[in-house]
Amino acid sequence: MSKKVYCIAQFLPKPGQEAALFKVLQQLEPNTLREDGCIQYRVTRQIASPFAEGKSFPIVFNEVWQDLAHFEAHCQRQEIQDFFAQYCLAEDGLAAEWNVCVYSDEPIDWDASKL
Repeated sequence: MSKKVYCIAQFLPKPGQEAALFKVLQQLEPNTLREDGCIQYRVTRQIASPFAEGKSFPIVFNEVWQDLAHFEAHCQRQEIQDFFAQYCLAEDGLAAEWNVCVYSDEPIDWDASKL
């Protein structure tokens, strides 16, 4: 198993702001891809398919980090904090809602000793 951390960061734009929010999120990619521990960091937008009709926010970051410490360091970078302050938390921001979750590929207690 790995110590990798997988992050899905979803964004629901305010009405009429999808293109603007997507563009702002794309601008976060170059610096983040240079961060230590960043394996993948790609903003995507939902597209229609009869084989994938699940519910989701229409803009999603797919991230892979070397480990939780590197992910958390990324979250504390000023550029990332400024993004959330300006585009998510501010009254005139572009995002109506957002949802950031992290995941592991390790089963629960996979390395626990057996008694």
